[in-house]
Amino acid sequence: MDVRLVNLSVDMKEQYINYYMEWKETGEKINPGILRKMNPDRFEDMVKALHEIELDNKEREVPESVYFLVNEKNRILGAVTIRHSLTERMFNTEGHIGAGIRPSERLNGYATKILELALDKMRALGIPKALVSCNEDNVGSEKAIIKNGGIRDDDFLESHGNIVKRHWIRL
Repeated sequence: MDVRLVNLSVDMKEQYINYYMEWKETGEKINPGILRKMNPDRFEDMVKALHEIELDNKEREVPESVYFLVNEKNRILGAVTIRHSLTERMFNTEGHIGAGIRPSERLNGYATKILELALDKMRALGIPKALVSCNEDNVGSEKAIIKNGGIRDDDFLESHGNIVKRHWIRL
């Protein structure tokens, strides 16, 4: 599988718009959720904002790194955010890693691979273990977590009734 994680750059505008439009056309919410807060119409500003969230600043709760999974042709296959630390809310529901694979590329092993590569990035940050979560009905994400060494922890029940499955992965 010839894929890698990259930071978004201004020369990737066409690839990102294609990626974004695919999510939009399916009616699904783009994942990771941080991308929902970004405006691709102002692409250069978006790229700058994605780089700035790695800094410990007042606009973000915790520093985060955002990477895009691309293939050998630089097609964006998915995206992942890595939270460098966790707030109480993130500990309960989001975990350290949030990822999404573009709808047309699912069931190709990319969820497992993006998580594997994200865990490598976390090791480089010196984070000793990763909390990775998924909604109860997200079987594909849970399989990817388990394939990457996820050990089940207690579930978390959100106020609106959603059950979040939580897993720890030693790095």
